[in-house]
Amino acid sequence: MTVTTTWHIVNLERTVADGKVTVVHAGAYGSIGVDGDLAIPFKDLTETAIIGWVHDDLGGEKLAELEQALADQIEQQRAPKVAAGLPWAAATAVPAAA
Repeated sequence: MTVTTTWHIVNLERTVADGKVTVVHAGAYGSIGVDGDLAIPFKDLTETAIIGWVHDDLGGEKLAELEQALADQIEQQRAPKVAAGLPWAAATAVPAAA
């Protein structure tokens, strides 16, 4: 199975006085503090630019590690290796927490 990771920005926190982005909230869910580029006015920021900041801050190794962890979680949901439940309860198996 091939997993493609698509990054989306959920929210941004900024300093009101100068519009500097200080925290990026991203899906799957996580947040990372950043040192945003003050050359770009807040109103002109794009999701692509913010994702670039996040990727730069994380670095290639950490980014690959996060994307692999997400792929592993998806695979576990798709084909659970461990399940939990009671035999006398509903027949739906619930995957055990990792």
